[in-house]
Amino acid sequence: MTNKLFGTDGIRGKAGVFPMDVDFLVVLAKVLSKIGVKENKKIAIGKDTRISADMIESALSAGFLQSGVDVISLGVIPTPCMTSMIESLNVDMGIMITASHNPYFDNGIKLIDNKGDKFSDEFYVLIEKELDNHEANTVSGNIGKIIKNESIVEQYIEKIRNIAPNYKALQGLRVVLDCANGAYHYILPQIFKDLGAGVIAINNTPNGYNINEKCGSQHTDELSKVVIETKANFGIAVDGDGDRIILVDDKGRNIDGDQLLCFLANYMKKHDMLDNNAVISTEWSNLGLGEYLSQNNFTYFKSKVGERYVIDLMKEKKAKLGGELVGHIVLSQYGKTGDAAVVGVIISLGFLELNKKLSDVFPIFNPYPCIIENIRFSSREYMLESVEHKDVKEAIDKAKQRLGASSNLIVRKSGTEPVIKLRVEDKDELIVKEIAENLKAIISKYQK
Repeated sequence: MTNKLFGTDGIRGKAGVFPMDVDFLVVLAKVLSKIGVKENKKIAIGKDTRISADMIESALSAGFLQSGVDVISLGVIPTPCMTSMIESLNVDMGIMITASHNPYFDNGIKLIDNKGDKFSDEFYVLIEKELDNHEANTVSGNIGKIIKNESIVEQYIEKIRNIAPNYKALQGLRVVLDCANGAYHYILPQIFKDLGAGVIAINNTPNGYNINEKCGSQHTDELSKVVIETKANFGIAVDGDGDRIILVDDKGRNIDGDQLLCFLANYMKKHDMLDNNAVISTEWSNLGLGEYLSQNNFTYFKSKVGERYVIDLMKEKKAKLGGELVGHIVLSQYGKTGDAAVVGVIISLGFLELNKKLSDVFPIFNPYPCIIENIRFSSREYMLESVEHKDVKEAIDKAKQRLGASSNLIVRKSGTEPVIKLRVEDKDELIVKEIAENLKAIISKYQK
């Protein structure tokens, strides 16, 4: 069953427009109260720095309070703060109000269970079924209350500081931190300063509108420039809610999630931090990643695209390390989801051990030639329909036959945006270019 509202990471859309409008969110909170809030009758809400976050929190809170559910309001926090600290709150679930790397005019919600994990596809199907059958006047008769909690962020910061062997473990490091004008705007610089690093913080003054605007993990041009100008060792870019990380080296070159996985795999293996030398990524990762890991005696597994599926496979394979090309990196001994602060600290410790320039370390493996295209549509419905047309299906089949088994072709419906994600990968760069251009042209005919 295909969910109408929930993608791989919750619900997203334009703030103020269905499904991110007040009327729907009140109903959603009532439905969640009925099927997901049963034991403690409490939920926790955190948010990033978007101007619409207060509106969405108020709407959700109204639905929960009317249903007799208490709301613990956590304020502006990164998603990994919620996932790693939620067990201490004794709630039934958590809600993060965020659209991650999207621009300010989008917003969304991520649902997190009381153990810090994301819910299953089956739970989202249940929610949508209940939404279809919801009676607007169904209430509990009790009224909940709002409880402010301003201490969780400091507890989270302390937890990350304790990863390092001491509070000066990063002394001698000079790092530029691009905070994306998001939830990490003061938290990330504080963590690195507390551990002794020299910090140059940029894009750390959110105003509600500038989150991810030409900054953060999706836009690293400014970060690269500042790293070179300040002669920093490297730069770290995060996204709006802090669950993904991208690095730039001392020469200003991007280091993606696949390369970071290799670095972390080697560091963790050296320090006996991996179980069975297992590493998890997704089918979206470059084929060169799998070749490198296999050649260096790691056990490599691939999941479906989406951090939730990475985490599920990590649990199945009892792996301590998993991640995605886009920078969601999960270290299961430190947290339940991708956590840019945790990964940033671990990478920094590994860098200081090497006593090399980062530009002399990366790339760790040589990636296959690859073209990725994001084909955007005006709505999720048009996006879903586009790949069902006969000529699109035939073109995809022909492309797969031409590429063969040692290549990679993915035409994927985004779970977070109205976008078809096209990935073509092969050792022959000319074939990659030709196939990518052809498929993009055919799919783009159905843009609306």
